[in-house]
Amino acid sequence: MTSPPGRSSKPLSSTALRQLVSDLAGKIDRLEQEVEQLRLDNSNLRRDNQALKDEIARLKHLPPRPPFKPSGMEKATEPRPTGSGRRPGRGAKRDRVTREVTLQVEVPPGSRFKGYKTVVQRDLILTAEVVRYKRERWVTPEGQTIIAPLPVGVTGGYGPGVRRFCLALHTQGQVTTERLTDLLNGIGLSISKREVVRLLTTDLELFEQEDRAVLQTGLTSSPYITVDDTGARHARRPGVTTQIGGERFCVFRTSRSKSRLNFLSLLRAGHEDYVVNEAALDYLRAQSVEAAVVARLSKLQGQVFRSDLEWLEQLARCSINIFDRPLLQTLNEAATWGAIRHHGLMDNTVVVSDDAGQFRVAQHALCWVHAERHLQKLMPASPKQAKAVELVRETIWCFYRSLKLWKQSPTAGAEALFRRQFNRIFNQRTGYKELDELLARLARRKSELLRVLERPEIPLHTNASENDLRAWVTKRKVSGGTMSVDGRLARDVMLGLSKTCRKLGLSFFDYLGDRLGLNGAQPKIPPLANLVIRSA
Repeated sequence: MTSPPGRSSKPLSSTALRQLVSDLAGKIDRLEQEVEQLRLDNSNLRRDNQALKDEIARLKHLPPRPPFKPSGMEKATEPRPTGSGRRPGRGAKRDRVTREVTLQVEVPPGSRFKGYKTVVQRDLILTAEVVRYKRERWVTPEGQTIIAPLPVGVTGGYGPGVRRFCLALHTQGQVTTERLTDLLNGIGLSISKREVVRLLTTDLELFEQEDRAVLQTGLTSSPYITVDDTGARHARRPGVTTQIGGERFCVFRTSRSKSRLNFLSLLRAGHEDYVVNEAALDYLRAQSVEAAVVARLSKLQGQVFRSDLEWLEQLARCSINIFDRPLLQTLNEAATWGAIRHHGLMDNTVVVSDDAGQFRVAQHALCWVHAERHLQKLMPASPKQAKAVELVRETIWCFYRSLKLWKQSPTAGAEALFRRQFNRIFNQRTGYKELDELLARLARRKSELLRVLERPEIPLHTNASENDLRAWVTKRKVSGGTMSVDGRLARDVMLGLSKTCRKLGLSFFDYLGDRLGLNGAQPKIPPLANLVIRSA
């Protein structure tokens, strides 16, 4: 070997060659360290940049942009369709001929009749019908005034057809009250925005009762519920809207708190009592409450307290410090859980959630999509770490695909194999510290991630809840927050009933017409709670 140009042309000795190789290897090591440091600095800068963007969005009262793309695990593990993949249109099975017209044509003598060529035309007629009722007034010989009664269903200045139109467009069509007002006036119906709001938010007791019945029936008969929540504003104050749904029902509830006590209160399905029973005492023991407190409450076993005041008075009589807020919170949670079980709710129901702490009650299952999404939050600083993350992701996707296939046709004896595979995946150590910590954290949630092995009927994710909440989020973006209690209830109730009708395969427009007495001779839609039970 000769030296580089410009240097001595004498060949290098073996000692010099070793020294040169050693120097070059040292330079390569230093360069690799510099590259890794630059990768780390780049990751930190991206993280700081995202934090600044989120802070700017917060100051501007805008929702922060999610820094990570949605996980593709669910779609990537779906089996490929075997058919043509084409789906019929939504209206293909709903066409109902309302009028038939026979068109004739002049033909030469001797022509033969060959039947009809049918063409179906679909049209929509929107007209304003303003009826003036002239009610006769009579005075009897005794001086009593008699006025002719109005037809059944006529109350106020606007008929049920206007109400159905407003409820359908505002709930399903996401049309604001301003645009509804302009639309109705454009059709020829003189109406103010105040009257539109009144039609949307008042006299909804029938719908509220049905919504409560749907929730109670769902919590009684459904084998599982998926839950999620999102931010909300009511009366200019921040709050939270919680979605509770199953395969055949969906409800929304807006409140101020995001605590576990609030979630348990929603699971009472409208009841407001507190009950001390074995379920409440088991809840306290699982929360590591002092044995002395549990012993005092056990003396109240079997008692039902109808109000908050009655419950607090009884706690004070038992020498329990009701001013200890953490203890009182736990006691309220336990008595609320006791009330849930007292009313026959959540008997064997699994709660599937995205790992939010307030949802970890009863039999809890963890959403696989949210668990896998944590891998996207890792910031590998070297190609070796990036490769380790990619290999772990591919392994989890393969395991998830196998779990989905087994769920479609469960076979006995496969549970032990899945548990061993789970241990191999999540107990491995890759040398990437953050990745190993994430795997260890998920390994501790093994029972919740593999709950499907015990209950194959439950879903592996909470995509249904996120899809249900998307309509609520769109409504929030279009209409903003609510101000009155009636407005808050109307939004939650009507959106929940709309989603329930969709899951039951019912037309929300027909449902509104049936409940408002507009369907005439059409078959009456039974209570939605009965359909939820029938479908469970």
